[in-house]
Amino acid sequence: MNNLYKNEYKKTGIDTLIEQRSMSQIIAATIKTGIIKSNVFAMFAGLSMALYVNGLNPFAHVWDIVAAFIGSFLVIGAAGTFNNVYDMDIDALMDRTKSRPTVVGDISKSAAIWLGIIMAIAGLGILWSASMYAALFGFLGLFFYVGPYTMWTKRTTVYNTEVGSISGAFPPLIGWGAVSSDLTNPAIWGLFFVMVIWQMPHFYAIAIRKHDDYAKASVPMLPVVKGFKRTYTQSNVYLVLLIVVSFTMAAFSEAIMVLTLVLSVIWLYISLKYAKQQDDAKWAKVMFAYSLVYLMVLFGGIILYSLVGLVVA
Repeated sequence: MNNLYKNEYKKTGIDTLIEQRSMSQIIAATIKTGIIKSNVFAMFAGLSMALYVNGLNPFAHVWDIVAAFIGSFLVIGAAGTFNNVYDMDIDALMDRTKSRPTVVGDISKSAAIWLGIIMAIAGLGILWSASMYAALFGFLGLFFYVGPYTMWTKRTTVYNTEVGSISGAFPPLIGWGAVSSDLTNPAIWGLFFVMVIWQMPHFYAIAIRKHDDYAKASVPMLPVVKGFKRTYTQSNVYLVLLIVVSFTMAAFSEAIMVLTLVLSVIWLYISLKYAKQQDDAKWAKVMFAYSLVYLMVLFGGIILYSLVGLVVA
C-alpha cells in the first residue's frame, strides 16, 4: 500500500481533510468518474426519452429515476474498477495510465476487487428496485465491458473497439428500462445503435492520439495493427453508417432525427477534410473533440425535447 495509508496522521482538522481528499481522489481515479459522468448522461437521455414517449409522469417514478442514477453510477464504476485491476500490467507501460492507483499502489489489488464487487452488487440491486430491465441492461453492460472486451478482445484482436462499443451503448437502455417495460419501441433501439456506431470513430481518434502507448503495451488497436490510412477509411465507413442509422431516430422525433443527421454529416465532413491534409495528430485531435460535442448536443437535445414535451403535453 502507498505511504498515504501507512503513515500516522495527527488528527487535526487540516490533516483529516487532506487524508479524506486524497482517499477520494484515489477512489475517483479507480472507478473512473469521468467515464461514469458521460455514461450517466447517456442513461438520462434514455430515461427522458422513455418518459416522453410513454407519456409518463416523472413524479410517479421518483424512486425509479433516483435508482437509475445511483445504480448506473455504481455499476459503471464497478466496470471501470475491474478494468483497472485486470489491466494493471499494460497500464504500467502506457504514459496515460501508468499513474493509475492500481498501478502505483495507492490501492491494493484486493481492495480494488472488493470495491468493484460491492459497487456491482449494490448497483445492480438498486437498479432492480427500479425494474428488472434496468438491472438486466446494467448487468449486460458490466458483463460486456469486463468479459468480452477487457478480458478477451482488448489484447487479442483489432476488433476490440467494436466489442467494447456494445457495452458503451447500454446506458440509454438502462434509463429507458428503469421507467418503461416496453422494449418494442424503435425509438430507444435507434439511440442504442447510434451509440454503438458513434464509439468507433471516437475511439479510433483516441487510438491515433495514443498510438505509441498502445504500441508499447502491444494492444492491437486499429492504427497500431493496420495503420493510420486504414483507420481513416474505417472511420469514414462507420460515419456513413451513422448517417444512415440517424434516420431511425424518426421513431422518437423528426426534429431529433434531423439533429442526429446534421451532426453525423458534419462529422464525416470533418473526417474527410482533415484526412486529406494528411496530418494524423490534427485529424485525431479534431475528431476526438467533435465526438464529445456530438454526444453533448445529441443527448442535450433529447433531454430538452423530452422534458419540454412532458411539460407542454
